[in-house]
Amino acid sequence: MSPEMKRWLAGLAAVALLSLQGCASVKSADARDPWESMNRSVYNFNDAVDTLAIKPVAQIYVNVVPSFVRTGLHNVVSNLGDVWSMANSAMQLKGQHAAESFMRVTVNTVFGLGGLLDIATEMRLERHKEDFGQTLGHWGVKPGPYVVLPILGPSTLRDGLTFPVDYQGDATRQFSDQATRSSLTAVRIVDVRASLLKTVDTVKEASLDPYSFVRDAYLQKRENDVYDGNPPSSFDYSDVDAQ
Repeated sequence: MSPEMKRWLAGLAAVALLSLQGCASVKSADARDPWESMNRSVYNFNDAVDTLAIKPVAQIYVNVVPSFVRTGLHNVVSNLGDVWSMANSAMQLKGQHAAESFMRVTVNTVFGLGGLLDIATEMRLERHKEDFGQTLGHWGVKPGPYVVLPILGPSTLRDGLTFPVDYQGDATRQFSDQATRSSLTAVRIVDVRASLLKTVDTVKEASLDPYSFVRDAYLQKRENDVYDGNPPSSFDYSDVDAQ
């Protein structure tokens, strides 16, 4: 993906957020999703793009590329992701998590052929995925309303506005060669979609309302992410003020 395309996506996300803000008067049965009507329209658009373009590419990737190659590529992009996770763990003052992420990157880069081999996991160095939205959440910034961004998918107002920060912090941007950056970005997108092939199909087949299922699952996952899997026992996912 070229820098121009990435900037276009970032701009599109910002425009979507501003547009949704203007639609805040639209009522929804769920207090966490006051812009449901607009969100459903964007969700349907994303689903159409996925059906026509992204899913077919992911299916070809799974069917054509040998599993050991896919595993190696997954390890590479995950290793790069650990760099930004390390930075966010440090910003959250999670010293142990930051140290473990640093060790993961060092071990996998030096001894894992640049990240092709995930030696760190075999050494039981846990991966801690962190992004800037989680960092803000850690310091008390509320997620705000649920938002579905064009192409980018489920988000919240807080997480959507932090997308440019996560983009700038992405370790793939440190590569000087444009072709390398674009290739790594493409691999990451296809790798994520390939890992969700069965999950997405199951959700669509089993859910009476896939939109609501995805929304509820996303919001619960993000809250678990902020609390490292241990949200307060009194936390109410249906209470927008508790978020």
